[in-house]
Amino acid sequence: MGVPHDLISVRIEDAVKMTGISRTVLYELIKTNELETVKIGRARLVPITSLKALVSRNVTKSAA
Repeated sequence: MGVPHDLISVRIEDAVKMTGISRTVLYELIKTNELETVKIGRARLVPITSLKALVSRNVTKSAA
């Protein structure tokens, strides 16, 4: 799934698709403040910067 360059946040369902993380794990990351979200009205949005930071923090180098 490509992310349009001007997109700054996505809904939970889209964050699940983009990362490959299960919905349950994504909500656990939100609960433990490892993933930031924004609530606007009834919508819970995940900033793209928060998703990128999550992945960056969890990158592991493969054994050489």
